[in-house]
Amino acid sequence: MATITTWFTLGLLGELLGTAVLAYGYTLVPEETRKRYLLLVAIPGIAIVAYALMAMGFGSIQTEGHAVYVIRYVDWLLTTPINVLFLALLAGASRQDTVKLVVLQALTIVFGFAGAVTPSPVSYGLFAVGAALFGGVIYLLYRNVAAAAESTLSDVEMSLYRTLRNFVVVLWLVYPVVWLVGAPGLGLMDVETASLVIVYLDVVTKVGFGLIALLAMMNLGSVSETGEETMAVADD
Repeated sequence: MATITTWFTLGLLGELLGTAVLAYGYTLVPEETRKRYLLLVAIPGIAIVAYALMAMGFGSIQTEGHAVYVIRYVDWLLTTPINVLFLALLAGASRQDTVKLVVLQALTIVFGFAGAVTPSPVSYGLFAVGAALFGGVIYLLYRNVAAAAESTLSDVEMSLYRTLRNFVVVLWLVYPVVWLVGAPGLGLMDVETASLVIVYLDVVTKVGFGLIALLAMMNLGSVSETGEETMAVADD
């Protein structure tokens, strides 16, 4: 357990640093994007609370002979829908597709948790339902939401959408693999090792997602300001 506490503490430090950088980034992005940008700060900000509690030994339950960190799933239930909400807002997706995306992502986490605390073989069935729901998330991100983005975004903004979408989808696909080979599934990976992998993924996905968006939004702001200055000179 001491090893797991170490991983949780490192995760806490990573989320703290990432949140601080992203919070400072609020002052650097164009004013018209700041309301949406706050979602990026909230993602690692929520994780700070989760990792602080887990580092202090709170939020775990024993089930089927292994520990399940309930707070971790609460964190994901709150943060991963924010990730896809940001993508939907960036793309200018319809309200209907946005709601579908957020709900499907939330249900993915709910069924993943249900599978983790349920005896086998029912656990695998619940896991399969969660995986199917995540398939729906991927479908929307690559079809409906992507189509909305293509019709509303500039080339630079479209590149940002694709980068963020691919970033989270690829990394999120690792989580179910850890679930399958870890204690809730086949038991090939011990809880300590699984915790290390998940902490690493959490910091990269939460902070990395925000940093990619921050740098792109700063660049878009610079391009916009340059364009306005050019037009002003031309008018003069």
